[in-house]
Amino acid sequence: MVTLRTIALLMIAGSIANSARAQEHFGRDLYLERCADCHGAELQGQPDWMRRLPSGRLPAPPHDATGHTWHHSDKQLLGIIRDGLSVIAPGYETDMPSFRDSMTDAEIEAVLEYIKSTWPERERDIQSRRSAADSD
Repeated sequence: MVTLRTIALLMIAGSIANSARAQEHFGRDLYLERCADCHGAELQGQPDWMRRLPSGRLPAPPHDATGHTWHHSDKQLLGIIRDGLSVIAPGYETDMPSFRDSMTDAEIEAVLEYIKSTWPERERDIQSRRSAADSD
């Protein structure tokens, strides 16, 4: 027998799923607009991303599972995007700009949710545990 409570719970679950999909699409659109020029439309990064450029800086890394984005907690990733890589690597020089003045934390979080949605389960699980450990 289907109760009103069951129907309400199903509606809430559907609403949450729709909300997560909407945030993922929003994050994808923001990623394509703000990040893809350097990190690639398919999150593939720039060629030879681990080999220094003549400037001494590294090319933009991939954000797919072949890169190292999933090695960082949500807190670290938010800080890197908002305030620059110096948040976790003081003095490190990079071509990546700070997005503090052009993106809100909610927009950055939407981009991160999109990126994470593309990772295999193993990478998502590892990154999730790192985020949980870093939230204390």
